[in-house]
Amino acid sequence: MRLSLLAAAALVTTSCAHPPVRAEPPRPPELELVAESPRQWTGVAVSRQGRIFVNFPRWSDDVPVSVAEVKDGTVHPWPDTAWNSWTPGANEPQRFVGVQSVVIDDQDRLWVLDTGNAQFKGVIAPPRLHRFDLEGQLVRTYAFEPDISSGNSYLNDVRVDTRRDVAYLTDSQAGGLVVLDLKSGAARKVLREHPSTHAEDSGLTVMGKRLNRSIQSDGIALSLDGDTLYWTVLTGHSLWRIPTQALRDPALTDEALARQLERVATIVATDGILFDRHGTLWLGGLEDSSIARYVPGSAYEPVIQDARLRWPDSFAEGPEGKIYVTTTQIHLPPAERGPYGIYRFTP
Repeated sequence: MRLSLLAAAALVTTSCAHPPVRAEPPRPPELELVAESPRQWTGVAVSRQGRIFVNFPRWSDDVPVSVAEVKDGTVHPWPDTAWNSWTPGANEPQRFVGVQSVVIDDQDRLWVLDTGNAQFKGVIAPPRLHRFDLEGQLVRTYAFEPDISSGNSYLNDVRVDTRRDVAYLTDSQAGGLVVLDLKSGAARKVLREHPSTHAEDSGLTVMGKRLNRSIQSDGIALSLDGDTLYWTVLTGHSLWRIPTQALRDPALTDEALARQLERVATIVATDGILFDRHGTLWLGGLEDSSIARYVPGSAYEPVIQDARLRWPDSFAEGPEGKIYVTTTQIHLPPAERGPYGIYRFTP
């Protein structure tokens, strides 16, 4: 018994002399600057070979290029200068009017979403979704009828399910989701009036700057299996999802769809969102210059906070798994903006 007590005392003494080492918290990923531009871009897309494509929305009179490829840090009109030569009043199908988003799908094809709405003055040409091969050849154009997008509508972002030949889009001005059959070209707009597609607040405070704008359904992401669609409103703090099987059923009313959607997380206000190859959802924190992640079934978690992330806008994934993000500085008056950046990081 005496030996046991002595051994126990020695153990206690040793434990006190050498307290357990606490593991250091993981370091956040480092941001790497990829390119800068004096002009405001929103969307970014990266091909399997690492080619980088961007778009410049027509939010002012000074937008000489709508879609470009970034090579060696400089932008080159894509697919050519003719597509980028729209002039006010023209309604030519093969001219970009007001491009908001570029996306590369899992078949390495580039989709260009043209709002047809220049400077938020209303839809002046049919909104169009163009599909190009990466050689610059137009494969198909989907033009949207006025019942889908007219008046002040602004088709904002798109995700493509290549296995089911369906595209899903958000409308950030009028609200609602668009379901597009890529075979027939038929489109439907759903959840037009549902709270999940409309702003929750009258504005946001972004790094101390008040932005008094109500922006509706904006960020959109498709799960890897294509079974679930996620979206957010920009002026709000909710992440929503719904089974895509329900969205693809034209017989379901908005009331029936509403019974199947789910609010899954409270988030910092975000613009674009993206699922990476591992099933992690990436979101940009507008209010605090951050990037966060969400794994379905787990928690929403801030990952990076960096002053350079002045309005993190759109995300893309590169061939090596790096995540790319644009910054658009929407909350700042033009005189206070610096160069617009594209950054990337390794998750």
